Amino acid sequence: MRNLKLVQTLEFKDIQAPGKPQCFSLRTEQDTVLIGSECGLIEVNPVTREVKNEISLVAEGFLPEDGSGCIVGIQDLLDQESVCVATASGDVILCNLGTHQLECVGSVASGISVMSWSPDQELVLLATGQQTLIMMTRHFEPIMEQPIHQDDFGESKFVTVGWGKKETQFHGSEGRQAAFQVQTHEPALPWDDHRPQVTWRGDGQFFAVSVVCPETGARKVRVWNREFALHSTSEPVAGLGPALAWKPSGSLIASTQDKPNQQDVVFFEKNGLLHGHFMLPFLKDEVKVNDLLWNADSSVLAVWLEDLQREENSALKTYVQLWTVGNYHWYLKQSLPFSTSVKSRIVSLMWDPVIPYRLHVLCQGWHYLRYNWHWTTDRSSGDHSSDMANVAVIDGNKVLVTVFRQTVIPPPMCTYYLLLPHPVNQVTFSAHSKKSDDLAVLDASNQISVYKCGDSPSVDPTVKLGAVGGNGFKVPLRTPHLEKRYIVQFENGEDQEVNPLKLSLLTWIEEDGFLAVSHSPFSAQSAVHRLTAVPSELGEEQGQLIISSSVTVDGIIISLCCSSKTKSVALQLADGQILKCLWESPSLAIEPWKSPGGFPVRFPYPCAHTELAVIGGEECVLGLTDRCRFFISDTEVASNITSFTLYDEFLLLTTHSHTCQCFSLRDTSFKTLQAGMCNSHVANGEVLRKVERGSRIVTVVPQDTKLILQMPRGNLEVVHHRALVLAQIRKWLDKLMFKEAFECMRKLRINLNLIHDHNPKVFLENVEIFVRQIDSVNHINLFFTELKEEDITKTMYPPPGTSSAQLSTDPAGKKLDLICDAMRAAMESINPHKYCLSILTSHVKKTTPELEIVLQKVHELQENGPSVPDAVSAEEALKYLLLLVDVNELYDHSLGTYDFDLVIMVAEKSQKDPKEYLPFLNMLKKMETNYQRFTIDKHLKRYEKAIGHLSKCGPEYFPECLNLIKDKNLYKEALKLYPPNSQQYEAICLAYGEHLTREHQHETAGLVFARCGAYKEALSAFLACGSWQQALCMATQLHLPKNQLTDLSRTLAGKLVEQRKHSEAAVVLEQYAQDYEEAVLLLLEGAAWEEALRLVYKYNRLDIIETNIKPSILEAQKNHMAFLDSQTTTFSRHKKRLLVVRELKEQAQQVNPDDEVPHGQESDLFSETSSIVSGSEMSSKYSHSDSRVTARSSKNRRKAERKKHSLKEGSPLEDLALLEALNEVVQSTEKLKGEIHRILKALFLLEFDEQGRELQEAFEGTLQLMERSLPEIWTLTYQQNSALPVLGPSSTANSIMASYQQQKTSVPVLDAELFIPPKMDRRTQWKLSLLE
Repeated sequence: MRNLKLVQTLEFKDIQAPGKPQCFSLRTEQDTVLIGSECGLIEVNPVTREVKNEISLVAEGFLPEDGSGCIVGIQDLLDQESVCVATASGDVILCNLGTHQLECVGSVASGISVMSWSPDQELVLLATGQQTLIMMTRHFEPIMEQPIHQDDFGESKFVTVGWGKKETQFHGSEGRQAAFQVQTHEPALPWDDHRPQVTWRGDGQFFAVSVVCPETGARKVRVWNREFALHSTSEPVAGLGPALAWKPSGSLIASTQDKPNQQDVVFFEKNGLLHGHFMLPFLKDEVKVNDLLWNADSSVLAVWLEDLQREENSALKTYVQLWTVGNYHWYLKQSLPFSTSVKSRIVSLMWDPVIPYRLHVLCQGWHYLRYNWHWTTDRSSGDHSSDMANVAVIDGNKVLVTVFRQTVIPPPMCTYYLLLPHPVNQVTFSAHSKKSDDLAVLDASNQISVYKCGDSPSVDPTVKLGAVGGNGFKVPLRTPHLEKRYIVQFENGEDQEVNPLKLSLLTWIEEDGFLAVSHSPFSAQSAVHRLTAVPSELGEEQGQLIISSSVTVDGIIISLCCSSKTKSVALQLADGQILKCLWESPSLAIEPWKSPGGFPVRFPYPCAHTELAVIGGEECVLGLTDRCRFFISDTEVASNITSFTLYDEFLLLTTHSHTCQCFSLRDTSFKTLQAGMCNSHVANGEVLRKVERGSRIVTVVPQDTKLILQMPRGNLEVVHHRALVLAQIRKWLDKLMFKEAFECMRKLRINLNLIHDHNPKVFLENVEIFVRQIDSVNHINLFFTELKEEDITKTMYPPPGTSSAQLSTDPAGKKLDLICDAMRAAMESINPHKYCLSILTSHVKKTTPELEIVLQKVHELQENGPSVPDAVSAEEALKYLLLLVDVNELYDHSLGTYDFDLVIMVAEKSQKDPKEYLPFLNMLKKMETNYQRFTIDKHLKRYEKAIGHLSKCGPEYFPECLNLIKDKNLYKEALKLYPPNSQQYEAICLAYGEHLTREHQHETAGLVFARCGAYKEALSAFLACGSWQQALCMATQLHLPKNQLTDLSRTLAGKLVEQRKHSEAAVVLEQYAQDYEEAVLLLLEGAAWEEALRLVYKYNRLDIIETNIKPSILEAQKNHMAFLDSQTTTFSRHKKRLLVVRELKEQAQQVNPDDEVPHGQESDLFSETSSIVSGSEMSSKYSHSDSRVTARSSKNRRKAERKKHSLKEGSPLEDLALLEALNEVVQSTEKLKGEIHRILKALFLLEFDEQGRELQEAFEGTLQLMERSLPEIWTLTYQQNSALPVLGPSSTANSIMASYQQQKTSVPVLDAELFIPPKMDRRTQWKLSLLE
């Protein structure tokens, strides 16, 4: 659905040269044109408008002086830096344009009618006057000569397999006589010049020749291969014209055919059979086709036509038409009618071999024209809901308009079409945002027809419905009507008479004004014109547009884009420079377009498609080159973009990787956008979606979710891009348009939780509006069934930026419960009968389904019956419930209501056999109420409720209750059912205590036993758990005799000593066994010196000081001294070894700086991995699993973990083992401070000053040694290396490699804590100042 837009016209008028031009050729590398005349060759540069070379062939005798000579072909030979020229007289001449040297490389006595070079310039073909073809090499060595007329069909002659004869076949309306008709050959057309025509296939493997057969007088097309063997001959075609053009892509050969009532362009296959055609828009015998030309990429077919001469000396008009094909339909995209003047008559035209959409035209009055086109999609640019998303397609004198808002109609069909009196060249939609569906059409006669939407007083005959309507259907479509046709009045009409395309880049900028561009025929300048309508009388059919203002620009303008929002107009020059057109002032003005930094903006490469967009608050120019490079201002942001468009706040792009990306331009920056485009794997699912290969954007339907894409073969596809869908849904939800949002989400499978999660507060406040808008019970139920607890704005559909509407839900209430309760309240207030099923759904969907309430409501419906006509019956409600809830679960819940009518009602709807449930229900009905409910709850495994009902049945049922309590461990619940002093309470407590004892929870069991007065069992439990205080309390409660109490005390003391609780054991012995001597000995064993002295002085046994306390304290002092000496020696040895190991590693690193850590933990891990892999490979024969092997391997891993840090000299991680050992030494020494302080006080009291001072000095020396050594052992470098974040989400491959290079002696992450030095608290007061 694209049109060809004229972007550049280049003219070179009145070239100063003798004679008349006959043909021309291009020198693409030099960007010059070679023109041949009856006098010779001339080389011109059309850009600088100068003649570069002039070579006379008359002077050398190759052309006659009387002007009757003719050049039949010119070819620039790239590798020989020469030009090959063939004359009608038979000479083949090589011209060196640098030295002007001429060389005749061959001569044909009978003359030459055609010279044709293969596309690779390896072969040259000459058609001679003797009706022969001569093939030569590039060095003009003859290969072969063959007659141009051949009797044989060729190598690809069709094979008849004998499936019936023509005489026996059915001939339809032609009748039987058709079987015996003799085929007649129509002679060539009257205007045919009988010259042969030659065309090559794009790869040079075949060429086709069209000649007039001397026997029949009809034209035939023969196809020859590169080896000059005849391949095929065309089937007889009546009225075949001389024009011939082989499509470069190789599929078809184009020619023309005169039919009885029309003239067609027909296509042959390589085998000579016809394959398709299209009709030219002219009457029979009105025009003749001089030539057909395919452009370089086979997408455009140029048809050169000329009026047939009806009267002598009548002025003839020539035309050039550009045709394209899509979905098997041929469109006339551009029509160039050249005027009847002699100097405007076309001599020759040619497509550029390098630039596909550049056409070169040479006119008879030495007038050269060059046109450049680009593809464009003409679409309406409004962004409001009244814009119909129109797309206009040019097709000759029709403009096919498709209204995508209402329906998607595949081309070549359309919604409606506009009929114009002349072929159309340009279409433009109004840039006014509220009138974006109005369009203006520029036709080949330079008339502008304005069509406006709105009410028309009468039916417009120029507007016809296309694929819609007919067959009695009423079309709800407002078609536009022709407002007026305008003729453009030019100031200097004479200067414009040759160039048929006077205006380009037509833009409808305001109500009665247009902008257009024209290019100067004399210099590299362009002019921007403002066309304004001249006020005319009412009812006048034709108006006039005058150029009210113009501004000249130095440079060739190749694009013009306008923003309907900001009203800005940007121009692009051929060198990429961007200019701003100030059109709102009385006179047009031009200024450079500047970036936010104040620098002029220039695209690095000229862009075929430009748009204006606001990014980060700044208006930027977006451009896409024909090489798929995408620019924002002067920065290239992507190189694989095939098409793009802007809609509202979104930028949509299609890429070569078959994806469509959608970026929000609101609250974004240029850098964010650039990063998003560079990232091919976009995390946010809203941005990117897959599309079909080769898709291009046609348009976006405003205020909707439809994105229209066109495939390479021409068909359309509608996609709903997730970003557009979610943006539109958010807009609808903000406007409380719940119905539109719901319908869109239901159709496009968007999670309905978004309706609430987008803005929970607003939704809950407007639940009633939501219910009234949705209205349908089924839709409300669908909403309920999709609800889930998660917030999908944080998981599935995160907002594109920081959304002001994004509010978190109330943490106090659960989302499901809040919505269900609010919706239920709204539905009950609106119409509880209508929304009965939805109300039931709201109960079922709560976090804890309220099935009992639901069943109760169904029961009420059954009892009361339908109260209003549209009310739901109980049967319907129950049937619906069974869709939501499993029938067995519903049966159990109905049974749990103890309502047998409800149970039977549910059971009848289930698949249960009545024999299954009726006996059970009959048995239950015979029971006492409490026991009945107990039986039901026990059946439903609701044991807590069951024992509650059973406890009300009386004492005789208590044994059964107790058995159930024991069986299901319901002791805590059961204790709440009976008063504390009752027998049942005591029985439950005893059972509970025994259960806890079996579970080895002795202390809890003792408390339970004590609660119910079972002191003996409580004493056993407290003894088992070592709770000596409670055990002694129970002993007192039991009134134990003195000897038993003493034995109990000694038993308790023994248990406490085992637990190294010497002080508590001493208290028990002293207070309950009255054995203070044993208590003192236990205190000395536990180093409780002060408590031991207290008991000695309490019982006045000072002798014990001499006999026990002093020896014990001296022994303890010796042990501490020996321990400190051992710790100091170990610490010094490890420290010394650590320094040696580090030095060795540094030396090894200096010798081999590029080596990785040879014995690091990483290598260990790698070796483990490889051994695991090899193990799996080795055991492939034994695929069974062996748990013993797994246990052994895990045991080995634990063993390896323990052995990982070995202190053995030379082990891989010896430095880590030394650090670990030093850390343990420091920490064990630090823990001694409290104990040292206590023994120092005791030594001072017992007058052992010397021993105390010795111990204090030794301990202080050890601490100082360790404090001094800490910075040396735990160096700052090692701490930093251990904390360096080598890996992580922000790391790159380079940063990771750099990190590893920096820490060759690096630390495994698992052992990083070893590099944190141990803490030594200097604030702890352990020293005794009296000993200093």
